[in-house]
Amino acid sequence: MAYFSSEDDPVRAPYGTWRSPLSAAVVAQGATPLSQSRIALDPANGNVEIYCLQARASDGGRTTLLRWDDKQAGAALECTPAPFNVRSRVHEYGGGAYLVTDQGIAFSHFADNRLYWMARDSTAGALTLTPAGKARYADFVHDSAHARLIAVRELHSEDGAQPVNTLCAIGLPPAGDGQPAPETVLAQGHDFYAAPRLSPDGSQLAWLSWDHPRMPWEGCELWLAAVREDGSLGQAECIAGGAAESICQPSWSPDGVLYFVSDRSGWWNLYRQPRSQGAAAVAVCPMSVEWGSPHWTFGQSRYAFNGADEIICAFIDMGVSHLARLDLRSGAWTALASRQAAHYTDIQEIRVAAGCAVLLAGSPRTPLELLRIELATGAVTVLARAIAAPPDPAYLSIPESIDYPSGGRRVHAFFYRPTNRDFVGNTRALPPLIVIGHGGPTGMASSTLSLATQYWTSRGFAVLDVNYRGSSGFGRAYRHALKGQWGIADVEDCVNGARFLTEHNMVDGHRLIIRGGSAGGFTTLCALAFHKVFKAGAIYYGVSDLQAIDADSHKFESHYNSYLIGPKPQAEALYLQRSPIHHAGELSEPMIFFQGLDDKVVPPAQSEVMVKALQARGVPVAYLTFAGEGHGFRQAPTIIRTLEAELYFYARIFGLQLPEQIEAVEIANLPEPQAEQ
Repeated sequence: MAYFSSEDDPVRAPYGTWRSPLSAAVVAQGATPLSQSRIALDPANGNVEIYCLQARASDGGRTTLLRWDDKQAGAALECTPAPFNVRSRVHEYGGGAYLVTDQGIAFSHFADNRLYWMARDSTAGALTLTPAGKARYADFVHDSAHARLIAVRELHSEDGAQPVNTLCAIGLPPAGDGQPAPETVLAQGHDFYAAPRLSPDGSQLAWLSWDHPRMPWEGCELWLAAVREDGSLGQAECIAGGAAESICQPSWSPDGVLYFVSDRSGWWNLYRQPRSQGAAAVAVCPMSVEWGSPHWTFGQSRYAFNGADEIICAFIDMGVSHLARLDLRSGAWTALASRQAAHYTDIQEIRVAAGCAVLLAGSPRTPLELLRIELATGAVTVLARAIAAPPDPAYLSIPESIDYPSGGRRVHAFFYRPTNRDFVGNTRALPPLIVIGHGGPTGMASSTLSLATQYWTSRGFAVLDVNYRGSSGFGRAYRHALKGQWGIADVEDCVNGARFLTEHNMVDGHRLIIRGGSAGGFTTLCALAFHKVFKAGAIYYGVSDLQAIDADSHKFESHYNSYLIGPKPQAEALYLQRSPIHHAGELSEPMIFFQGLDDKVVPPAQSEVMVKALQARGVPVAYLTFAGEGHGFRQAPTIIRTLEAELYFYARIFGLQLPEQIEAVEIANLPEPQAEQ
């Protein structure tokens, strides 16, 4: 099929068949996610240094640490050259994988989970800081008075028992000493630890902990203990939190006052803990907005101190981030005066020092960017982009925020219309729709520019990215509306979103597709099993057997289903009722599965059992596996193959004649394709 057009004369062509400049290779080439921004001052001259992690799909998914400073005139220095891969595997999801101190940089290397130490100029190479073994580390803080790091440690065993999580201290080596440093346990006894934060004078340590079966966004505790002269901790006191209160992001002000984020009001808001013993925490700026997000990864920061009296923050209001200054004396906030920064709608990882703020931010027209903002003038410098060369805006679909009724609530979603300057759809035809269920399931659909989404819209597909009940960013009540309802509420919200668009003649009700990864894969399978709305599905490392996921899952999520489904043994019947693997007889629509063979969160057996059951029943099904990939695909060849395979699959199912050659996918039980529409 050959289509020719000009910008002034777009060609009419069937939806789903448009030629797009956004190839799968372009998507993969642009897959350089940014994370974990930090700011530091050069101890020699006080110059600002900015750090950020960048994941490189073109380099086997390796994550490297980059640095910018005032001397480099915008150029980035790679601090951790290959083969170093700066990632932590604590809780499997990691985060908090490095720390910059006046003396050097500590980081976790993904290949062996050991900590390494290097000088800030990175010219002397890296020393091993921890011994080889079964320990993993994350979320570091520098205790300069005792020449050590304080970190979360997850110690795995040879016998397969659940790992033991603690707070530990790791001594820093003296100059030239490459021997692993001794480790001392500071706090233990709880199932999980996070966010160790040392007061500015080093006299107090705050941290979070929680225990099974809770997840941290259900309830956790904030602890505080004195740091003794010998480095040990005094008697710890729980100062906030509990079974029904989620705490996150504890942080000390420059003058030694402890702040934290709590959802005790129904929203994750900022609180200040008075210095006087026994005094209750004070809400700093009560609002029906979110200052926090679920603790899936370590090191999150949605606020930072600009001196003792001001905070630079980003709160979420109805799924959209707002950058602001907060006066700690009055509790009043104002928008950060920067026209350049005003258009960003997704803001995270805020750090402040020396009169500038560093953060990661994106918008529907802008990929995630690493920004430096001069607080005195509002001037913005873009240091790095997750997409090095964003596509021509004429090929971009700008999402519309919509809401619709579902389950007695208004449910939120982003709707993307098919957009391509070279094509329009056939007269009276409507586009096929891809409904996306995000992972988590406490995650949140973002409107930040994603090439993976534009891959579909530029080919003539509509996309609905659903913030179903259970999503973060809309308050505790919305987040907890999924309690006991996983596989019900999330599925209803995806189904009703597709029906809403169909009823309003925005999409083709005969070509409805649902796709999702991880928890979103479970939502996809449930939608196909229990509702006759969608005509095809794509499942990326999705959950199909709730009982098996309980048995096989890693420690962090091993009791998550007690919240999402119900506690055993009372809920045993619900596990069977909602597991798609036990309802293979109700699955009749074509499906394609993608699975990483190194996935420890959702093991390959989850997909394999499902695929075999569908093959035996005669349901059209395809299954692609990828060695060296875990929970979430990072390597460029994998990204390319999965996108092209998914497009090929839809083309065969719906009879779409593609304008490009794509490697075929083996689809079992596939009947003759429908005629092209």
